[in-house]
Formats: sequence, structure tokens, C-alpha cells
Amino acid sequence: MQHRLLPGTDLTVSSICLGTMTFGEQNSESDAHQQLDAATAAGINFIDSAEMYPVPGKGETQGRTEEFVGSWLAKQARDKVVLATKVAGPNRGMAWIRGGPQFTAEQIVAACDASLARLKTDYIDLYQVHWPARAVPMFGQSLYNPADEKPDTPSIHEQLEALTRLVTAGKVRYLGISNETAWGVAEWGHAADANGLPRVKTIQNVYNLINRSFESGLVEACHREQVSLLVYSPLAFGLLSAKYADNPAADGRMTRFPQFGVRYRKPFVDEAIAAYAKLAREHGLTPTQLALAFVRSRWFVASTIIGATTLAQLTENIGSSEVNITPELEAGIETLYRQYQSPAL
Repeated sequence: MQHRLLPGTDLTVSSICLGTMTFGEQNSESDAHQQLDAATAAGINFIDSAEMYPVPGKGETQGRTEEFVGSWLAKQARDKVVLATKVAGPNRGMAWIRGGPQFTAEQIVAACDASLARLKTDYIDLYQVHWPARAVPMFGQSLYNPADEKPDTPSIHEQLEALTRLVTAGKVRYLGISNETAWGVAEWGHAADANGLPRVKTIQNVYNLINRSFESGLVEACHREQVSLLVYSPLAFGLLSAKYADNPAADGRMTRFPQFGVRYRKPFVDEAIAAYAKLAREHGLTPTQLALAFVRSRWFVASTIIGATTLAQLTENIGSSEVNITPELEAGIETLYRQYQSPAL
């Protein structure tokens, strides 16, 4: 397992990060602890969670993921684990979180304190804004409309000031963002520099074989602002494992929670997945190995967040860290990319 120093921090993280959004919904506490043990035994030291998890979000389960991670973390050497979590923002419903989550200073501090209690720790290594407060296209949307903006949305400067309070108090070591745009990355940097506040160090965005939109404006913004990419959804809700192509009724998030898979039901998605699966098998790989190895091999990816519901899936996902993308395989990927571009954008 490779480990990399995140620029501008003293955090050395594994090239694979264990995502936990299934803990408390698809996975029991015992399942969660087994996954965490297996991941750390394989050299993974990076764990990602969020206050809104598990998914799908519900009032009766909200926070359960952090609780499961916390009951495991309490038995570990804290300084051996790089722990990340996220604060939920507005515009996504979820009235069960603080009466409707907002990015006011009071709510950000309250959210962090609640996460610390559930995680059974006195500090979070990486605290991330789960999505922008402003109205931007995300989660399968693609068009920005300024008419969707709300006048009372806290500015990035205001959010950063509140997050800085957590850093100053020692509750948070470093800051990150998620589901951001290129403008947002630049504005977070500008707000920090103009006001003497901490810079964000990471961005957690979607990136995979059927959605490579990060490669255009965002990759340049992150490179110039020294913001490291933590990739989520590298398997596109499991679609790139080809399990649904092989068996449309296969158990997983696409069959259990179809409302979350709309972004992956667009034209040419199934065709592209079949083509990448065929390419993988021609090179003696599983579709999962190809998809994860591709993401891990990109120069701008700091860590790839994987999630699993079974230990068998987790083992295969972790095993992808031993797979290298050969020049021949790279050429095959690029041929398919020119044909399909990013059908899940």
C-alpha cells in the first residue's frame, strides 16, 4: 500500500481511503469493525465519514456511521489513523440535522462538536464542507443557473472564519471541501489569503472512467491552489464493477436505492461500462481492478475512497492497489474515452 504526504500538511495518507457511508444502513456495527480491521491490516490508515451518513439519509439513522467508526476508533492508537469527516450544508433537505443544516458559524461549530462526540475523539484530522452552500450543479446536475441563488447564503469567507474557530480550538487539524467547482476552489484560496485564514488542503469530488469532468477546469485550479483530490465514487455506485451488467438484479445501491442512481442512468452509460469491462477482461483484470487502478494512477489523485458492503468486495478493492496501468491498457482506455467521453457527467 502506497502512502503519500498531502501537500501543505503533515498528514501521510494511504493511496486508498476507506469510505464508510454504508455503515449503519447496509452494514451492521460488527460488519463495520470487520471492514475497518481488514483495511488497517492491509495498510490503509485513512478513514472518511460524514455527519449525514449513512446513505440514504434518514432521521433515524443519521450519525450512526460516525458512531460505528467511533466505537472502533476508541480501541485504536489515535495517532495511527487519519480521520476525515464532513459537515452537511443547505439545499438538500434533511430537516433532522439541526432543523435543516446551514453553514452559519453556530451550526458549523455544533456539527463538529457532535461529530467529535460520536467519533469518540478530541480532534478530527480533516474536516470537510460536504457540498457548497451556494446553488451549483452537483450530484448528476450539469447546468449552473444564477436564478437558483439565495441572497442569505453564507459567503465562503464567513464559512472559513467559522471553520478557523475549530482549527484554533484544536478540534480540527486541516480543512477540506467537497463537490466543489473550479471557481469555488479559487475562492476558498482567495478568502484564506486575503484574511489570513487557513487554506483548504483537499477536495473530495467524483471521478471515474465514466465521469472525467474533473480533468478540465478543476484539475488546473487544484494544481495551482495546491489542493489535493480525494476521489469518491471511483466505481460509479458499483456500476464499473460490471456486476449490474452481468446481473441487473445484483444486490447493491443501484437496486436498493434507485433514487440515488439517476446520474448513472444516462444515455451511453451502460454501453460504456460494457466496453470498459471487456477491455479489463482482455488484459486479465476484473472491471473493478481496471476502474480503481485507473483512478489511482492519475497524477492529480492523492487518495481513492473505496466503499464495500462485504469483505470480499473490500478485498478486491484493496487488491487493485497492486495493479498497474500499462501503456497498452492506457491506450485502450483513451480510445474508449474518445468514443464515450463522460456519459455520467
